[in-house]
Amino acid sequence: MKLFNAISAVFLVITMLAACQSQKPGEKSGEQARPASSSSASDNPLFAAWTSPFETPPFDRIKNEHFKPAILEGIKRHNEEIKAIAENPDPPTFANTIEALDRSGLFLDRTRRLLENLLSANTNDELQAIATDLAPILSQHDDEIYLNPQLFARIKAVYDQRDSGSLTLNPEQRQLLERFYKDFVRAGANLNDTQKARLKEINQELAVLELKFADNVLKDTNAYQLVIDNQSDLEGLPANVIAAAAEAATERGLAGKWVFTLHKPSMIPFLQYSPRRDLREKIFKAYINRGNNDNAYDNKANIGQTIALRLEKANLLGYKTWADYVLDDCMAKTPGNVYNFLDQIWKPALKRAREEATSLQQLIASEGHGFKLEPWDWWYYIEKLRKQKYDLDEEMLRPYFKLENVINGAFLLANELYGLQFVERHDIPIYHPDVKVFEVKEADGTHVGILYTDYFPRASKGAGAWMSAIRDEYKIDGKKVTPLIINCGNFTKPTPDQPSLLTLEEVTSLFHEFGHALHGLLADCTYLRLTGTNVARDFVELPSQIMENWVTEPEFLKLFARHYQTGQPMPDELIAKIRNARYFNQGFATVEYMSASYLDMDWHVVTQPVKAGEVMDFEAKALARIGLIPEIVVRYRSPYFSHIFAGEYSAGYYSYMWAEVLDADAFEAFKEKGLFDAATARSFRDNILSRGGSADPMELYVKFRGRQPKVEAVLQRRGLGT
Repeated sequence: MKLFNAISAVFLVITMLAACQSQKPGEKSGEQARPASSSSASDNPLFAAWTSPFETPPFDRIKNEHFKPAILEGIKRHNEEIKAIAENPDPPTFANTIEALDRSGLFLDRTRRLLENLLSANTNDELQAIATDLAPILSQHDDEIYLNPQLFARIKAVYDQRDSGSLTLNPEQRQLLERFYKDFVRAGANLNDTQKARLKEINQELAVLELKFADNVLKDTNAYQLVIDNQSDLEGLPANVIAAAAEAATERGLAGKWVFTLHKPSMIPFLQYSPRRDLREKIFKAYINRGNNDNAYDNKANIGQTIALRLEKANLLGYKTWADYVLDDCMAKTPGNVYNFLDQIWKPALKRAREEATSLQQLIASEGHGFKLEPWDWWYYIEKLRKQKYDLDEEMLRPYFKLENVINGAFLLANELYGLQFVERHDIPIYHPDVKVFEVKEADGTHVGILYTDYFPRASKGAGAWMSAIRDEYKIDGKKVTPLIINCGNFTKPTPDQPSLLTLEEVTSLFHEFGHALHGLLADCTYLRLTGTNVARDFVELPSQIMENWVTEPEFLKLFARHYQTGQPMPDELIAKIRNARYFNQGFATVEYMSASYLDMDWHVVTQPVKAGEVMDFEAKALARIGLIPEIVVRYRSPYFSHIFAGEYSAGYYSYMWAEVLDADAFEAFKEKGLFDAATARSFRDNILSRGGSADPMELYVKFRGRQPKVEAVLQRRGLGT
């Protein structure tokens, strides 16, 4: 999600249908396992019914070798279910076709989701190889469903009756019918046999390319380390940062030295506080050149192939560009609308960023230096300027943001707004020692779902932060199946002498992903295709981003921000400094993000393929076109832009800012009525969080807010108004 940060969210590695509506017929959850089809599977826990509390995965018994046979068996079972629907001799009805389709594939999805989550959060070479082998097989399976003419004929027969009066459907059922019909059309159901055959090939190739892209980024990130063996080179760094670097060195067999990596909890403090400009340049350049080192992990050829295949797929489906294809299923609808939206914010943001760069250059000159401000200088001098202007730096805040206190703060907010309780469980298996498990309950004790939290970086884990679901909420035969949700992050790790103390940005990221988790946990839909975060890509960030707003509200900060040693709440003076500095560096933050949004769109409005050798030149021209100043590097350069080349945000990275328009406006409703106003919270839960994709997103928003939002809310929040 704020993948992302990213993927957020909603960050699934094997995704074959890169559209704004993310779930597919093959992705269902919660099936009771049938007996194993062969004796060889008798000891495979993926074939058995899960007897852990709330039917949670038996991570303690699952091994890498269990996945392939379970996936293949899941495909077999799903094919049988699809065959029964497609060849049903009875006339097609909503129940025997649309509803049956939504209920198909449960066994396959249970295993598939586990694999996808482990690939993101706890992968290894063996698991990666298994996933690479399975990617084209799964892609082919998806295509065989979407391109099944008998199945589509039945869907279309029901769809054609929707306005005839012969169908009696409630609003959610009607939305499900329209959603499935559009899914199949967008997946190629109307193509001829030759076109379908080519589309299958494209999808299989894309599945492997996307998986390889993510693997390359992870391995190139892990391949770099800045080793410091002279203690004087640590000048200026906070004690906790030095301790973390010493621990990282010990873990790598370099005891007595200090290691800094390209994981942000290690790199960012180094950029902020080290006066060693040469070392800042070294680690910064290593970070921005991931996937672009002409080594085994280089992603440029991967990008060229991906763009060419996406363009060919879009053309096959009748769209001019990949962006036209993706956005047709989003709130924005067209590339032109996205560019117009971005332009409204880009111009004032770029103006502010130029002013900020001038201020930093003046600060450099005031120190007697004659060098020009470079990107690896920005973090260092912006911290100095923040200290000068507001007497504030990150290290003043960290002691009040102990990870456990921040988690409790998120739980407290959910309790204040929605009455939720979070009870830690120690009897539910986990996939890594860093993981904690919480049972989520309503105020009256009713079980809501399970939340797994996984917050520390490691070599086996992707970068950024995200939410994903092992099982979505849905209802079957009058019974509610409850969700299993994961929140992942890469936050500052504890050391032997100090607990995990977060930066304000990390606190915000945790609340963001927790918002996605609430979207999944509080879902109250009947159908899997519509539940939880299965919404338009440029709407999915509203529930997450609105949670960020409470983080810096004085009334709420006092409830959870307590000094890790004294237990005292954050003092009013420090809270005032945070509030006074809320517009500080917003030019940089906005420009860094929005330049990535433009880059994403430019990649996906191309009408001709881009060769591997032209990738970086294409990027340079795209950024020059919008006037990105040289002192700022785009948040994600193309070779490590996993959101768009390995995730679900292609032609959709703009959606974070799109959703910020919604969340800035939505939070004003709480400001007007009270931060914890019960009626406003109930309306947000009933009209947004619980509804998933069961209605048009703008319709849901207007039901909550009473009107449509305006872009001015974002400009005001970021202090970019003219």
